[in-house]
Amino acid sequence: MTVRGPRPVKLSGKASAPVPSREGSSELLPKDRLEWVEAWGMASRSMAHVWRPTTVEGVREVFERARRSGRKVALKGGGNSYGDAFQNAEEMVLDLSRMTRVLAWDPASGVIDLEPGVRICDLWRYTIEDGWWPPVVSGTMFTTMGGCLGMNIHGKNAWRVGPFGEHVLELDLMLPSGEIRRVGRDSDRELFRGVVSGFGMLGVITRIRLQMKRVYSGMLEVKALRARNFHHQIELFEEHAADSDYMVGWADCFPSAAGAVGRGEMHMARHLAKGEDAMPAQSLRVANQELPDTIMGFFPKSVLHKFMAPFVNDLGMRLINTAKFYAQYKPGAAKPHRQSHAGFAFLLDYVPNWKSGYRPGGLIQYQPFVPARNAARVFTEIIRLSQRRGIVPYLGVTKKHRPDDFLFTHAVDGFSLALDFPVTDRNRRALWSLCAEMNEKVLAAGGRFYLAKDSVLTPEALKRYLPEGHLDRFQRLKAECDPEGILTSNMYRRIFGLEERAGGVGAALPKSARTA
Repeated sequence: MTVRGPRPVKLSGKASAPVPSREGSSELLPKDRLEWVEAWGMASRSMAHVWRPTTVEGVREVFERARRSGRKVALKGGGNSYGDAFQNAEEMVLDLSRMTRVLAWDPASGVIDLEPGVRICDLWRYTIEDGWWPPVVSGTMFTTMGGCLGMNIHGKNAWRVGPFGEHVLELDLMLPSGEIRRVGRDSDRELFRGVVSGFGMLGVITRIRLQMKRVYSGMLEVKALRARNFHHQIELFEEHAADSDYMVGWADCFPSAAGAVGRGEMHMARHLAKGEDAMPAQSLRVANQELPDTIMGFFPKSVLHKFMAPFVNDLGMRLINTAKFYAQYKPGAAKPHRQSHAGFAFLLDYVPNWKSGYRPGGLIQYQPFVPARNAARVFTEIIRLSQRRGIVPYLGVTKKHRPDDFLFTHAVDGFSLALDFPVTDRNRRALWSLCAEMNEKVLAAGGRFYLAKDSVLTPEALKRYLPEGHLDRFQRLKAECDPEGILTSNMYRRIFGLEERAGGVGAALPKSARTA
């Protein structure tokens, strides 16, 4: 199998230098719009002209500017995709993070209308005191509604309630022509299935109507369980699925001894029923949901990442993972306890800027989704493979899933394993080669992948894992909604095999090839 890793790239000039001009582009694409656009994982970046409109008309004007200048447009929300989903080398990026209005809210039904730049944290802070929580959330609260829908995110309740798109009632979609279509989950099902999960390649979502989840307390009941290995993790998922609302597993990827690969800890949580919380109005207050700013009441979390940096290496992460595993044995660790919704959901936000410890090379996340019958075996095999290759993931997270019918579906009746790999100039090509080997194991087992996390997927792999007919349906929708092909991104070029024809750099840029 061909490994489509990063290609050597030559860049010249400084960050403020203009890209090669096209006819009429100097007026339409001023130099002060040029910015480096970096992946959330910091392992790749590219230069683009960036616009941040605040209105629907402003979005329309960006499309018109792109048409007149002959440029392509990629969409960006909160910028939380690990890879190149919102990068668009030497083209244009439409950043929707300033479109943050709540357009309508019904606290009786829990139906809310939002602009695409509203973040998960904005949403739950707006609704929780009325007794409503987002139906699906990611591990960080800083993803936007447009991004959640475009990538069709999943949460720790994926096996129970499905992905984010299953809770959207309708949306407004602006096509690159400027036309706005109202798309319902039932009234225009095919287009709905393509926009949800279509990573922004069919149009701009300008309004989302979402059904929230009724909650009767700001607290969850949480219990932690030890897992000996991946096989034991799968057993615990299955055993507790019926009486849990959320489940997530952590895996230590360093042990190689037989029976210890994937050892870790499972967390199961359930919503409190009406009446279980003696003071729900207090637990539902925003102030009682906010994550603490300090550790032990005085040490500011804002600087904690600086102390973590010396441990972001193989030895340091091996020690941290080992300490975390054996901490489960302390007295009372397995006793059920109550935790706030935000405290349980947003583990990635506990330490601000934690990813800075991975600089200068950054990190990528590799997340396969494997059917239940093969999951434990495949997860064990890919960890053993990474150990043999000398590139061990520093973090492993497992979840349980159920299938869905969106066009770029990643879900299976099974499990996922999210792996954080550090990227360096020294290991980059070996890491991409490792991912290609892991892809083969996942695909052979009937597995799939998730575009919000992806940095390494190839056109061949995309064709192999998507259900039959899904790519053809998407391409028909693309031709209908965007006949001029204005909506493009580095990811789109990469996974559709268009890198060589791209006007800019389609591959991840190694640090040695970047200009400051």
